[in-house]
Amino acid sequence: MESLTPDELARLSADERLALIGQLWDSLGDADIPLPEAQRAELARRLSSLDQDRAQAVTWEQLRAELARRRP
Repeated sequence: MESLTPDELARLSADERLALIGQLWDSLGDADIPLPEAQRAELARRLSSLDQDRAQAVTWEQLRAELARRRP
């Protein structure tokens, strides 16, 4: 792998560096990114409450109407 020197990186524009970061991030698979136990527990909690949360969900139209009623 050819790597860029710090000077070469510094000459890249912000957009070019952000694109490079994006390419690097996209090259990682789920197995490459370790998940701390606290995040695993939170994901498990959210998945277990998903059906209950769906039952309480409202549509965008319902939310918009509610916000319109609250507007002075």
